[in-house]
Amino acid sequence: MSQSYPGIRSGDVVMPSIGLGTWQLENGAAQVMTEKALEVGYRHIDTAQIYGNEQDVGAALAATGVPRGEIFVTTKVWVDKFADGDLQRSVDESLKKLRVDQVDLLLLHWPKPKPALAETIAALNAVKADGRTRAIGLSNFTSTLMQEAAALSEAPITTNQVEYHPYLSQKTLRATADKLGASLTAWSPLAQGKVADEPVLKAIGAKYGKTPGQVTLRWQVQQGVVTIPRTKNPARLAENFAIFDFELTDEEMAQVYALARPDGRIGDWIDAAYKWDAE
Repeated sequence: MSQSYPGIRSGDVVMPSIGLGTWQLENGAAQVMTEKALEVGYRHIDTAQIYGNEQDVGAALAATGVPRGEIFVTTKVWVDKFADGDLQRSVDESLKKLRVDQVDLLLLHWPKPKPALAETIAALNAVKADGRTRAIGLSNFTSTLMQEAAALSEAPITTNQVEYHPYLSQKTLRATADKLGASLTAWSPLAQGKVADEPVLKAIGAKYGKTPGQVTLRWQVQQGVVTIPRTKNPARLAENFAIFDFELTDEEMAQVYALARPDGRIGDWIDAAYKWDAE
């Protein structure tokens, strides 16, 4: 897969370091924004079965002049399709909606106690083995569950897509991903807009002529984290993408890390059987 901006080695693939997140892009908005993102230069599009917009992303993939081989497409299996057989059938449905023969990355959207993780991971591996996805991974898994999944999986776990931004450390998960040769992918990377008012990020941005959001996204990709900011604003697409013409110093990276706080988490849904990593 060729790409015009840096990739991040994740498991057995290279993921484009920034992508378009499509959560809450409804009623055709995902098609419009995906087409515009591809025009800007994005080559990574993230969707999910539960978003209800795979068909819109598929329409954009069919309409674009960008070759399919240059676009990294991620989707996620929802928790009610984790049983063997259900998972495979759900992937077939996703492929039809996306109008592709294969996705580049298939994730389990949230951890669930039942069915057993071993059954779900086996089904996920089966889908990879028969070519319906190039790579497999996780979303919203704790470090303990990520290690369990990796131990059960024949194929490498490529990434763990989780909430990650300056106010949420994810130190433990970052270390776990590194140990497994995987990456983290950051959802809500801009803390749902909260970073825009952060004085530390404003000060760093002023040095480079960049916004707090651009500083944040640069901080993520510079540490080897894939980032998928979602926006409904076409102008913001280009702004989010313009992060490859500057580099943060070690001191500036440390200043952003230091913004993490105990109450920084925004998305607090997880099965009651599990607990988030402490940091």
